[in-house]
Amino acid sequence: MEVTWLGHSCFKVRGRQVTLITDPYDGSIGYRWPAPTANLVTVSHSHPGHSYAAGVSGDPKVISRPGEYEISDVFIIGLASFHDSEQGARLGRNIAYLVEMEDVTLCHLGDLGHLPSSRQVQELSNTDVLFVPVGGVSTIGAEMAAELVRLLSPKIVIPMHYETEVVRWLEPLSKFVKEMGLREVVPQPRLSITRSNLPTETTVAVLAYREF
Repeated sequence: MEVTWLGHSCFKVRGRQVTLITDPYDGSIGYRWPAPTANLVTVSHSHPGHSYAAGVSGDPKVISRPGEYEISDVFIIGLASFHDSEQGARLGRNIAYLVEMEDVTLCHLGDLGHLPSSRQVQELSNTDVLFVPVGGVSTIGAEMAAELVRLLSPKIVIPMHYETEVVRWLEPLSKFVKEMGLREVVPQPRLSITRSNLPTETTVAVLAYREF
């Protein structure tokens, strides 16, 4: 499968037969929407920056509720969580998604605002590729994101939802890179992932944003 970053928390995951879009955004956050085509869309919460499923063409199946789903040999589990550290009292609920696709388990945390419970850590413990928010403000920040990575020990970590030249109100990626004990990470335009090429140790992969 091939993973590209469309900005914010939105990724395009293109497999051999199925294309998935995560947390599609509308134009209100500043990114230019590329109007992709997909078979599946996951929505973590109803904020316009994460729920613009109407902008995805191809008549995709849209998943926006917790539960278990099996679509075109892709198995998805939506796990209920919160958008803040106060059980949703300030910002409401969030859905994290586990996606089993082509023998690789992806986990997109959406706008997670807290460390998972011990039960949730167990549910997420087999994650191969973790899409984790790191920009703070309305989600977990760099320190908590790094702690979460250590708890889950995924093979690949893809940071999201941080400051860019378009979005200025989130914390910068550099804070997370530092928390992970790295000097720097070179962004790449896309990431090709198969079961056989997963690294043996946790690796941070930063994807470059570009206007489409």
